Amino acid sequence: MLPEDRLSQIVQRFEFLEAQLNAGTAPDQIARISREYAELKPVVEQAARWRAARASLAEAEGMLADPEMRDLAAEELVRLREEMPALEQALRIALLPRDAADARPAIIEIRPGTGGDEAALFAGDLLSMYRRHAEQQGWTFQLLDLTETELGGVKEAVARVEGEGVFARLKYESGVHRVQRVPETESGGRIHTSAATVAVLPEAEEVDIDIPAGDIRIDTMRASGAGGQHVNTTDSAVRITHLPTGIVVTSSEKSQHQNRANAMAVLRARLYDMERSRADAERAADRKSQVGSGDRSERIRTYNFPQGRMTDHRINLTLYALDRIMAGDLGEVIDALTAHDQAARLAAQG
Repeated sequence: MLPEDRLSQIVQRFEFLEAQLNAGTAPDQIARISREYAELKPVVEQAARWRAARASLAEAEGMLADPEMRDLAAEELVRLREEMPALEQALRIALLPRDAADARPAIIEIRPGTGGDEAALFAGDLLSMYRRHAEQQGWTFQLLDLTETELGGVKEAVARVEGEGVFARLKYESGVHRVQRVPETESGGRIHTSAATVAVLPEAEEVDIDIPAGDIRIDTMRASGAGGQHVNTTDSAVRITHLPTGIVVTSSEKSQHQNRANAMAVLRARLYDMERSRADAERAADRKSQVGSGDRSERIRTYNFPQGRMTDHRINLTLYALDRIMAGDLGEVIDALTAHDQAARLAAQG
């Protein structure tokens, strides 16, 4: 049974927030109220659809006693009884506890793993894949830091992605991505296996993570690129070292002021992610069994170019659409991962 009391409480809270917004809430409260209002809206809308269908079901059952309406009511009952399970499931999913970070922008960090130059080239391909996906979704993709190799691969890339539900959609991308293909430098046509690591972190606000000035060391330097056409020309790159943890972040845009802000944003995101991971581990010993665990050491996906195949090992999903996926069309993959995570959380609720 669905929790009617909880539904009523949610609807009442939603109506209260709506009244506050319409009444002209104080500017310092608008952002918080608007965020909560937006989070509750899909739940309220789904509850309204479920309640309307249930009312129609009761009405159709009552019409069965009327000889003139019996046939029409019987047809309506068949349709409604077929619809009700899906409506109930959709409402249960809407009622699942939300990750507080789901609506936040995301910081994506990409680094090559095993495989030398080929791993760095694949890291560059992943960066392009996420950039194209962001463009397709209408999100803002901002490259915060990029270090390239002489062959045009990526030693390290850090990007910020902003838009509706960004972290909720991208958080399943954290982990080791493995590629199997024939490198351009391979004359014998042999397939090589290499890997790159992706970390997707929710952006943290200053109120989330307090970083005392004494805990960081800030160095300004000339950014070092790969040389040749890939050399970075800015003299204002910023490197921030977080002394308690040893975390080092850099940013190498044109503006030194912007670089400092970018590097602090990445540092806050990493520290915030550490706190979230610690809290998650304390709450759930089986966290690693969840799709969205964010375990960066886990091999999550294989991209097999000779077969045009992508396999996500967490949910045993295989798609023979590698060209489309590398072009940024990740919707089918992310939808499947989201559905799997939702099903697991529904099952855990009993």
